[in-house]
Amino acid sequence: MPTYEYRCGKCGKRFALVQRISEHTGRAPACPKCRSRSTRQLPAVFYAKTVKKS
Repeated sequence: MPTYEYRCGKCGKRFALVQRISEHTGRAPACPKCRSRSTRQLPAVFYAKTVKKS
C-alpha cells in the first residue's frame, strides 16, 4: 500500500498515512494533532528497485 504525506492547513503538522488507493480518493484525512480536515497532500519521493543491472 502506498504512503501519502500530508500537511495540516490549520496547525502546520506534517504526517504520513499508509492508505489503499480506494481510501485515498475519498475525503481528506484528519490531522492527528488538531483533528482538522483542512489537510493537503504533499509531493512524495518515488523510487523503483529493479533486479537487472543497467
